[in-house]
Amino acid sequence: MKNLIPILIDELTNEIAITRKFLPLIPEDKYDWKPHPKSMSLRMLSVHIAEIAGWPAMGLKTDFIDFKTNPYKPTEIHNNKDLLAILEKGELTSIQVLESATEDDLDKKWELRYGDAVLLNLTKYGMIRHSLDQMIHHRAQLGVFLRLLDIPIPGTYGPSADDSQGF
Repeated sequence: MKNLIPILIDELTNEIAITRKFLPLIPEDKYDWKPHPKSMSLRMLSVHIAEIAGWPAMGLKTDFIDFKTNPYKPTEIHNNKDLLAILEKGELTSIQVLESATEDDLDKKWELRYGDAVLLNLTKYGMIRHSLDQMIHHRAQLGVFLRLLDIPIPGTYGPSADDSQGF
């Protein structure tokens, strides 16, 4: 299938629009809260979600990431405005890079490594799809965190149980 770039831009834009409804709901005084000792903190999870918006650009501009030589360092945030700024910057950058990419670029290989260990081996298209999947997955996880904090959840692909539209 050709003409995947407009489809990917549309999917990215839609997922970010949904994510944009969740991030402002995070209680800033609960950033260090975790529902379980093995869970990420609310801060770490929300930063991760916001940063994913920039992954498609990173995937198209690189051929691999090696966490052994380039360990992940989450962006520091102080408030939800910072989270939204990360999300917006990632969206803008990813859309610009996608718009300048070619369909052939999507067929090139991309890897996630830790030294000699290959954690993911995908095409660049696959990496972008993986990014979208990660955003959806972790946003759902954030929804559970918010629910446990008794914060109403916005609808995603339809109304949520908290929407008062009578569904």
